[in-house]
Amino acid sequence: MITFRSGSLEKCVPSSWCPGTCPLTWLGMTQIHHLPAHRLVAMVHSRELSPTEIAEHCLDRIERYDHLFGAYITVTPEKVLEQARYAQKRVMSDTPDALPPLLGLPVPVKDLDPVAGVRITHGSTVFRDAVSPIDSDMVARLRAAGAVIPGKTNTPEFGSSCYTENAVAPPSRNPWNTDLSPGGSSGGAAAAVAAGLAPVAQGSDGGGSIRIPASACGLFGLKPTRGRISGAPKPDLVGLSTAGPLTRDVRDAALLLNVMSGPGPGDHFAAPPLPPGETFTDHVDREPGRLRIGCYATTGSAGIPVHPDVLSAHEETVRLLTDLGHEVEEVPTPGDAHFGGSFMEDFQVLWEAMASATPVDPEREAELSPLNQWLRERARATPVPAHIAACARLQRGVRSLVAATEPFDAVLSPTLAAPPVPVGHFTGGGPEEEFARMTAFTPFTSVHNVSGQPSVSVPLHWSREGLPIGAMLTGRVGGEGTLLSLSAQLERARPWAHRVPPRWNG
Repeated sequence: MITFRSGSLEKCVPSSWCPGTCPLTWLGMTQIHHLPAHRLVAMVHSRELSPTEIAEHCLDRIERYDHLFGAYITVTPEKVLEQARYAQKRVMSDTPDALPPLLGLPVPVKDLDPVAGVRITHGSTVFRDAVSPIDSDMVARLRAAGAVIPGKTNTPEFGSSCYTENAVAPPSRNPWNTDLSPGGSSGGAAAAVAAGLAPVAQGSDGGGSIRIPASACGLFGLKPTRGRISGAPKPDLVGLSTAGPLTRDVRDAALLLNVMSGPGPGDHFAAPPLPPGETFTDHVDREPGRLRIGCYATTGSAGIPVHPDVLSAHEETVRLLTDLGHEVEEVPTPGDAHFGGSFMEDFQVLWEAMASATPVDPEREAELSPLNQWLRERARATPVPAHIAACARLQRGVRSLVAATEPFDAVLSPTLAAPPVPVGHFTGGGPEEEFARMTAFTPFTSVHNVSGQPSVSVPLHWSREGLPIGAMLTGRVGGEGTLLSLSAQLERARPWAHRVPPRWNG
């Protein structure tokens, strides 16, 4: 394995891949897992690192440390090494400008998305032994870009909860403190990246499921505009859920978004395209200019308390944005101002419908988690006119919200109402109490799944106990570029990639 030394040339272990010296001088870092994804890809393209070395390092980290974090449900060492060897052949045979943008980069996939020939459990014992015959559209795009897939990351059953605990695998744990939850439902993906078990990861977000674990694990998480990334072959008739990246820095998120974006045949939604020849990574290198930014940090009539550390972090973000030259002003809480105080109730109707979307043999319904049994029972008991009325009220609220926020380049709020909570925090009181606890933890995220706006969690802050606290920025529909430019500016002003969990180096 290659090691790295700051400010010098380090002799590599002799191999057919790299028989000479390699100028590896990335910020004094000394292991492959310290390097951001864009740097790893550049080193593959320049033949400074081989895809097999990266894959082997990733697999070694997973084998040695994942028992602490529960990041993966399924690991596929033979498959990822086969993919890495193929990537290595491409580097040796193709010209550098012909190489795909993610060649040799390990990108684990959340276990709600199909990967051909790999187990897909949906976090449920009902599907413990299911194997997908196909790739999803998004996974096919990752493969075409040269990514290699080390495995499937942990997720709660059907992605229905904001924590990652199920009956298929051990619970996912927060690398900053393994007594705590990494959030969910992309908790395994976030744990993998935060613990250095993958350079980046794919997640999905139907009510905050990328941004929640990004905040809890000190990562950058991006929920794209509705329709930016095809969900095929899965149906999502109400448009709440989308795939997106979980990364340690902003550039890596843009790199993944470039690849994952694109419509699929039969999609119900399509995001406004970028101008011809433009990429999301282009926006990372652009100064955002002076922006008009709305902000709020209350939950309005929902009456959910916000932790003092979260409020302090929000106030510090406002000061930072102001110091960077942006115009920041208070705006009303969206749930009250635009949804007439009925947002939480109407969103729950949609969430119950989503939980019932996965077909399950009626004779096996009793094997589902209490939460999913409860959600599915409520969905079956909801008359179609009541469901349509809830959707109609939400759509009216979205029209009001989008019109009211159109003058703003971005809107700032906390990502979560509290710092990370213990594993087991949400369970134990019955499914209705569990849902109430989830709502109290995540009151800020789901409104932007309903509106379809792009939204990011930026890892700017840590609590007094040293736990991550994210700041959420939401843009106009199609405005991922502005969010990436602004997030990159914040990253330069308040760097975070140097902050790593206690077990980062084993």
